[in-house]
Amino acid sequence: MAEPVADILDHLTFLYGETVGEATFRRLNSLMDQYRPRLPEPFQARLSELDAILITYGDMVHEPNEAPLHSLAEFLQHRVRDGINVIHILPFYPYSSDDGFSVIDYKAVDPALGGWEDVAQVGQHFRLMFDAVINHISAHSAWFQAFLGDDPKYRDYFVTVKPDTDLSKVFRPRALPLLTAVPTAAGEKLVWTTFSNDQIDLNYESPEVLLDILDVLLFYVAQGVELIRLDAIAFMWKEPGTSSIHLPQTHRIIQLMRSVLDVVAPQVFLITETNVPHQDNISYFGDGTNEAQMVYNFSLPPLTLHAFHSGDATTLSQWADAALALPSAGTTFFNFLASHDGIGLMPARGILSDAAVDAMAQRVQALGGYVSYKNNPDGTQSAYELNINYLDALGDPGDHDEDIDLKARRFLAAQAIMLALRGVPGIYFHSLFGSRSWQQGVQETGRYRTINRQKLEREQLARELADPGSLRQRVFSGYMNLLAKRRAQAAFHPNGGQQVVFCHKAIFALWRTSPDGSDRVLCLHNVSNQAQDVTIAAGDLPERWQASSLTDLFGSGLYPIGNDQTVTFTLAPYQVLWLAEES
Repeated sequence: MAEPVADILDHLTFLYGETVGEATFRRLNSLMDQYRPRLPEPFQARLSELDAILITYGDMVHEPNEAPLHSLAEFLQHRVRDGINVIHILPFYPYSSDDGFSVIDYKAVDPALGGWEDVAQVGQHFRLMFDAVINHISAHSAWFQAFLGDDPKYRDYFVTVKPDTDLSKVFRPRALPLLTAVPTAAGEKLVWTTFSNDQIDLNYESPEVLLDILDVLLFYVAQGVELIRLDAIAFMWKEPGTSSIHLPQTHRIIQLMRSVLDVVAPQVFLITETNVPHQDNISYFGDGTNEAQMVYNFSLPPLTLHAFHSGDATTLSQWADAALALPSAGTTFFNFLASHDGIGLMPARGILSDAAVDAMAQRVQALGGYVSYKNNPDGTQSAYELNINYLDALGDPGDHDEDIDLKARRFLAAQAIMLALRGVPGIYFHSLFGSRSWQQGVQETGRYRTINRQKLEREQLARELADPGSLRQRVFSGYMNLLAKRRAQAAFHPNGGQQVVFCHKAIFALWRTSPDGSDRVLCLHNVSNQAQDVTIAAGDLPERWQASSLTDLFGSGLYPIGNDQTVTFTLAPYQVLWLAEES
């Protein structure tokens, strides 16, 4: 325990200097002491192949006369417990905009969703993951309202700048103004608003802000959270004259959070959400022991989409081979393809050519999706995000009559790649349940991201899942089968061995091994709409076969290994083979 405590003081001194750092350290120790009796008994949590995370809004499932969180808890308990053990409830706090990401009160549950007892009901059967939306807070929050009233306590809670400040180097994730003029009791002020004029950035140069946010995190731990998603965390520290993204102070604050949790709640994992190029993204692992335990694998969604659009897995394979090393056994990737947001393009730049990124964006538009843009320092704009349901994003704009089987098979092949990769899978609700793009929602809200945020009626959803001819049923049953096979193989451990096998341009192939080396699985995924013949030799693998044949976990048959130590497969369009050695 002594080492994390010493780290806490070191981080605070780095941020605020020796005098203020030591004073803040004493107050933080007092805060941790206050929370200790309210926190679960500390334990050292572990991740394994049994872990899979479902990402959902608190009101994704509706039924008459029930709190949505209560309905969600019952629905998930009935439907997904055999394949999912962690539920990530997207922001369920009172909010004023951005579908929950403009939080009014960090410690309350939106009454429209239910109460803390409903969150606890979810936690009775699943591990809990919450959002810490702590780069910014709603303009309607008590904190910001006090700032507008010139309350002395809150004068420094938000980032204010003078009108002539040079902010030309600041990285802009959205095509919106960086500053918002607000009337306060002390006169008009310009406040920093990275994402919208309703999302006011917090000022972490104030120790008071930091202590209040740490209080929020400890409160979440007291509510039973085991995984905390740090939303948009790369923008946390602002400094004019810099890009104000990925600054050293930001990393130090995350390391401070990790140190605090290591002292009072070592079972809690931090997951950083940084939709940026891959090298910047993985910097949030720190040295492998001192920062986030997981980072969102943001390059995976666009690279997988590109592989299926092109029928060529070469770029995806090369990236996975070169870029997915882990700094320690205490870290791993949060793998995902779809989320409540769109498909970020920034993490693909530098891996895919600009022409390939543009082609992907044009295809998504042809499939009924949208493209969001960001402002560049030179005044131009770049495509930043694709807004479309992932199942639809994989489609062929030239074929309007694709059959359900093809759609489901192609979609599940993409999901199988995500499940096979080293890491913990994060599965969006609409992916698990085979949803489509919600165009009506975009028309109603005027926001592109609404396309993948439809709320569903529980009774209708149940009917569609019971219909063997529906796309929902085929996707859901196929997905649950994938999860069942994954859970049964220690080779899919988040920290197991992983090597890309280069066998055919249309095949994304992985060799996965359990941490102790006893369990080995060869994973083949055909990303094309053509049958492909593939031959793999023992020399293509990091170790020799230990058996005379391979058996497909999905039941397609037994594949004998020849005397020359080769084995040949024919994969149908979008077929997935996960092959274990048959003794």
